[in-house]
Amino acid sequence: MTEERTTRVEEPDGSTHTTTTVVHDDAPRSGGSGWIIALILLVAVIAGIWFFTQQTNSQVAADQAVEGAADAVQGAAESVGNAADNASERLEEN
Repeated sequence: MTEERTTRVEEPDGSTHTTTTVVHDDAPRSGGSGWIIALILLVAVIAGIWFFTQQTNSQVAADQAVEGAADAVQGAAESVGNAADNASERLEEN
């Protein structure tokens, strides 16, 4: 609520002075910018979490690929070792 108060003072010599005072009883209102900023921050946090989880998934996939390659190399080495053993056994038989 807004109220305007006007005070009029008359001096003994006949001069008059007027003072106007405006009183606002309502609390100032924001234009909703606080909600907009909060919404933007929320979206930024959600985007950050999504990005972090995607990076984590990529790292897990890379680790699994390296592990798979190491297993394949180990299997190939065992096959070569078995072939060498078989060849040496055949040579000993002859």
